[in-house]
Formats: sequence, structure tokens, C-alpha cells
Amino acid sequence: MPKTLFSVNLSKKMDKQAVPGHNRWHPDIPAAFSVNPGESFRMECLDWTDGQISNNDDPSDIQHVDLDRVHVLSGPAYVNGVEPGDLLVVDILNVGAFQDHEWGFNGIFAKENGGSFLVDHFPEAQKSIWDFEGIYATSRHIPDVKFAGIIHPGLIGVAPSHELLSEWNRRESALVDEDPNRVPPLANLPNPESVVLGTLQGEDFDRVAKEGARTVPPRENGGNCDIKNLSRGSRIYFPVFVEGAKLSVGDLHFSQGDGEITFCGGIEMPGWIELHVDVIKGGMDKYSILKNPVFQPGPMDPNYSEFLTFEGVSVDDSSGKQSYLDANIAYKNACLNAIEYLKTVGYTAEQAYMILGTAPVEGRVAGIVDIPNACCTVSIPTAIFNKNILPQKE
Repeated sequence: MPKTLFSVNLSKKMDKQAVPGHNRWHPDIPAAFSVNPGESFRMECLDWTDGQISNNDDPSDIQHVDLDRVHVLSGPAYVNGVEPGDLLVVDILNVGAFQDHEWGFNGIFAKENGGSFLVDHFPEAQKSIWDFEGIYATSRHIPDVKFAGIIHPGLIGVAPSHELLSEWNRRESALVDEDPNRVPPLANLPNPESVVLGTLQGEDFDRVAKEGARTVPPRENGGNCDIKNLSRGSRIYFPVFVEGAKLSVGDLHFSQGDGEITFCGGIEMPGWIELHVDVIKGGMDKYSILKNPVFQPGPMDPNYSEFLTFEGVSVDDSSGKQSYLDANIAYKNACLNAIEYLKTVGYTAEQAYMILGTAPVEGRVAGIVDIPNACCTVSIPTAIFNKNILPQKE
């Protein structure tokens, strides 16, 4: 078993750990430990909210969660000899839940506190708790559903350079300026509240707290991509922007549907992940991997072969306004169509929404060229239900 190089105590917040992690992206956050290319190691992770969600039936913790705190990440790991322009090669060897914490949570976030993909249809906070039994997940809040999870890190990435960080903050500030009072906001800008910056102290802490980019979106460094198939056996090629790459990981999910559409969309959990790192010197230019990571999916996948697939096209569901090849609207409509159908087989709209966010649901861009309508699909494995959900002839 690889040696554990980053440990967490589940009874303590990230800033109170023996070696704290971080919840902002910045090149000046000190490394928590170092490894050599060719080395394997284990990192332990808190859940993305830093332990704010309890195993109960009350969604008020979801409603009032402090989003300035997220995501708490383990690391950074400094990889010796790695330089800007290299590719950091990261293999996900294994990932799992702690034996004494075999449960996770899913949440629909309130509109005034984060929102979700379908926020206008689901503005109120809701929560479901999921129990793990081996590879399977079930929830007392969503009956007659059981599925195998694809355990994966929702967030894994490397540190940005100072120049890249400035570009992130410039472009996201310009976006917020387009509609500064929007709820939820168009982007989450640097915010010194609830910051965790590893072992950084004093004036450097204050400076980085004001400059550090939020970990909420995916960016050129990887980050919060929430790709469910980035699981055991996957290999990731990260462009490197700073010496040592400074690799961090967190936001572990037991399972997730494509799109993580409830925002707190996977089954969130604390846990551990085992990684192997290596380097391709000069790999960014050699392979033109300059802006975003590239990855090979691993061989692990639930063996579901029969699906019920729902289509959506790019026409606004409320106004009827036609848009031009808008895959975002098309995917929303596919999700809404699936939710309406699941309501006819015994689920509330909120339960149906959380099924789409947690189960190994497949999302696809089916057509993006046939003007004016993009077409997206959402495919639900029928075997996850303990009942027949297919349309039946009377």
C-alpha cells in the first residue's frame, strides 16, 4: 500500500489539521509535502464543505452552508524536478471511503446560496443521505433505487502561475460586471472570507487571501471538472505552470450523474485516494497540451447496458423562445423531461432531480450542427430501480 503523505482528522476542520490543505488556487501556497517522479502515495481528503453537512433528514445545513469555505483540498504535493512546460502524469490507482464513514450526501442548493443547474425550477434547498455497502449506494430519502458507484475525485488540479491567476481573475471579474447583482452570481471572485492557505502566515497570507482564485469552476489547471469517469485506473496529463506542479485533490464523490446538475451533485464524501506521478519533460509543447488537461479513462465502470434516454432541444422551456444551437438549454430540457417522467413512476420532482445528480447517468451532446436546435440526451440505467419504470401498455 502506498504511504499516506497527507492525513486528515474527520473531527477537525481543514485549517486545524496537523498539516492544513487549502481552498483557493494560488502559486504561493506552500507545498504540504514533496514526492519524486515515479512515486506512489496516498492522500486523505475531507468532504468538499469541510464537514458542514450532517447525516440527518434536515436540509437546513445545505441551505445555510458556508460556500466561502469550499472546496477544501488536500495538498499541494510538490513533484521534484517538474518545471513549467512539462506535463505532469498522474495515475489514479485507487480511491475509496473511510471505513468508519461509509455514507455521503447530495444536495440541491438554494437559489440565494449557490443555486443549481435547474435553479429556477428548484430554488429551495433539499438533501439526500446515501449509505455505502461495498460498491453500492442506497438512500432512505429515495426509495427503490440502488446503484454501483464510480468513485472519483470531483476536483484534481495543479497550481496556476501568477500570470494565469491574473488572467482568471480578469476574465471572471469582467463576466460579473455584466450583471453584478445576479442571484446566483455569474462567477465567484476572490474572497478572503473563510480562506485556508496551508501553512501560509502573516502578510503573505493576507495577500494570497485577497488574490487567490476560488476553486468552484474548472479551468486550465484542471480543478473542479466533476468528470465521473475520471476514476480508478485513469491517467491524467496536466500542463505544468509552476515549479513542482503543486498537485492538489479533493471533492471526492462516491457516484455522480454527468453534469453534477444539483451543484452539490454527486454523492459527496470524505475519503482517500492513491496516486502515482511522473513527468514528461517539455511535454506541453511536444504534444500541444497547453491549456487544459487530457486524460485516459480507466477500465472501471458499472456494467449497465439498458437505459431509458430522454432528449432535449434548445428551446426555452418557459418562454418558448428559440435559441441557436445552445447545448446548455438542450441539456436542461433533457433533464427536465427526465424529471417529469420520473414523477409519473412515483418520485417527487426533488427525488428525480437527485437521482439524475447521483446515479451513473450518461449525458451526451447528440447533435450540435442541425440549425437551429442542438439536441442533448440524458440516459438513466433502468437496472438501478427495484421496479419497472418503462412505459407500460394497459
